[in-house]
Amino acid sequence: MTALKSVALASAMLSVAGAAWADWPTDRPIEMIVAFAPGGGTDIMLRTLAPFVEAELGTQIPVMNRPGASGEIAYTALSQAKPDGYTISSLNTPGFLTMQVDRNLRFDPAAICPLARIVEDPGTFIVQAGSDYQTLADLVAYAKEHPGAVSVGTTGLGTDEHLAMLQLEQAAGIDLTAVPFAGANEARTALLGGHVNVIGINVGEYTTSDQNAVRALAQFAEQRSTLAPDLPTAREQGFDVLMSSERGLAARCDVPEADRARLAQAIETALANPEFQEKAKQQQLPLSYLSGADWTAQMPARLDRFREILAMVKEGQ
Repeated sequence: MTALKSVALASAMLSVAGAAWADWPTDRPIEMIVAFAPGGGTDIMLRTLAPFVEAELGTQIPVMNRPGASGEIAYTALSQAKPDGYTISSLNTPGFLTMQVDRNLRFDPAAICPLARIVEDPGTFIVQAGSDYQTLADLVAYAKEHPGAVSVGTTGLGTDEHLAMLQLEQAAGIDLTAVPFAGANEARTALLGGHVNVIGINVGEYTTSDQNAVRALAQFAEQRSTLAPDLPTAREQGFDVLMSSERGLAARCDVPEADRARLAQAIETALANPEFQEKAKQQQLPLSYLSGADWTAQMPARLDRFREILAMVKEGQ
């Protein structure tokens, strides 16, 4: 092959590669990984949002559930995907942050970049409607008399439900038993089946539950959520428990910056769409948008607080 032909072939290959790259994101679907099982708050949020982001990007966005290990399975899958903009993932705190404390991870958290925070939802503990626990104080009183007998369903170690449980143990001087599940829907099924006494979910998830089947004991917010204005906070009941779930989307940091910016813009525009906002209202999604940069800037302080909670528990053991 002559040098001239080699140059021509190389130029042609570069042109094809450039054309293929320029087709992003319309030449194939963008996979959206959900770190929890179907039916929970994260899953509902992203399945509600996905069609609006699809419309902004002109592509398909199938939602794929990869639950387990408090989200680590999903984050590992994201970190192992090609950095081509065709894979994004849910990102949830506190789980994404607490798993960085005293845990050997299969992915590098610094390699995952938030695109946007979508929701911040206060935590709550719920029981069966017929439970003897009418208030958080009732649960605490029973737990003091029966250490370890009260089982609390969570969506994994280090999640907001788990940290709320740890805070309540610390604040009330009690011993509870955590039971992890792959998602809020599985935890709710276990509660209704009598397999656990209490589960931690978020206020938005509670308000869309069958109010004849379950009852909330408290919400773990500084002030009562507008979604549940009649539900007292834990602090109002004398227990210093403050915890919420932040849910958003992330991509690999080594996805080209222009593509990450386009993803982030599509998400922001979709969130502002009045039709999406109406659907979010119907789904009781407490929208609380932050840009990826702003959310990232808040995470170090969040991580410090979660470290303090986990450290207090260790000191008390």
